[in-house]
Amino acid sequence: MRNELITGWLAGFFVIKEKGGLIWNIIIGLLGGVVGGWLLGKLGATGSFWAQWYGQIVSAVIGAVVLILVWRLIKKLLK
Repeated sequence: MRNELITGWLAGFFVIKEKGGLIWNIIIGLLGGVVGGWLLGKLGATGSFWAQWYGQIVSAVIGAVVLILVWRLIKKLLK
């Protein structure tokens, strides 16, 4: 649970101007981990770095940032 919170906070730090709170950070962290793992797996990012906790956090932050940017794009297109 701690990694998801850190991941969501970091993604919010890089992308979002206003912070969403604890629950939002955990949700973004969890979804970012899934998206980041899938995306980096498709790109062939394998190795010992990605298997360690810090690699997993980097992967999840990448996924969360991508997820937030896609969400913003969808919201913008629907306006």
